[in-house]
Amino acid sequence: MAKIYESVEEAQNQNKSQSDQDASVNASLEQIKHKFLVMSGKGGVGKTSVSVNLAIALAQKGFKVGLMDVDIHGPDVPRMLGLEGILSLNKNQKLNPKRFSENLSAVSIESLMHSRDDAIIWRGPMKYSAIKQFIGEVEWGMLDYLIIDSPPGTGDEPITVAQTIADAKTIIVTTPQEVSLADVRKSINFCKIVKMEIFGLIENMSLFACPHCSETIDLFGSGGGEKTANETGIAFLGRIPFDPKMVSCGDAGTSFQDLYRESPVTKAFADIADIMASSI
Repeated sequence: MAKIYESVEEAQNQNKSQSDQDASVNASLEQIKHKFLVMSGKGGVGKTSVSVNLAIALAQKGFKVGLMDVDIHGPDVPRMLGLEGILSLNKNQKLNPKRFSENLSAVSIESLMHSRDDAIIWRGPMKYSAIKQFIGEVEWGMLDYLIIDSPPGTGDEPITVAQTIADAKTIIVTTPQEVSLADVRKSINFCKIVKMEIFGLIENMSLFACPHCSETIDLFGSGGGEKTANETGIAFLGRIPFDPKMVSCGDAGTSFQDLYRESPVTKAFADIADIMASSI
């Protein structure tokens, strides 16, 4: 139901506030060269881990990267990056993103909460407003890439990104198992409906190399991501192997790629970052 304003002046002030926010959002987006929404059709496919590690891989190649966590109800980006504390205001009355490294900064709703255990009980309009604030009221500065981590599915958050960031491209994350691939097709259809370009698909947790015998095991099947990409005519960006150390690094808030520079996982993320850098 539309709000009934107390006076013409209140309605005018509300319209001015929305106009000012839109102008601030546009000003921020003009300073960001490339925007990518990382999404998945279902939970449990490692989408946030992929978002975080893609951002790290791009930053390690010398690009200025912002990581925006729009998973309002389950924000995990700060924990995976080991970021703590509340966002601060600068002299321009804008929020400073949390800095992970010289080239990588991040923003999440968790960085605006005094307790990580507080539940966010918001409906669509509040989430829409929060995401616009993450863009327009944060001092991102000049960025080469903005990586946007969204919650699973095709709800309010990815819709808001699609409506607010017209030139954002989508990276879809899946695992090889068939139930995940069925949900991928829903994500592809979502992108077609909202007219968002699909940059490509990543198959996560693809293979596991036994640490004792080095035999390769298909924990969740094999090749399904590439097959789906080929069938739907979208680019297949690569496979991310399964490595239990990724889980422990994420829990500890440490960079897997810094600790295990020669691992197949690190190489896979570096290769996808190269594709992102060379294809734009």
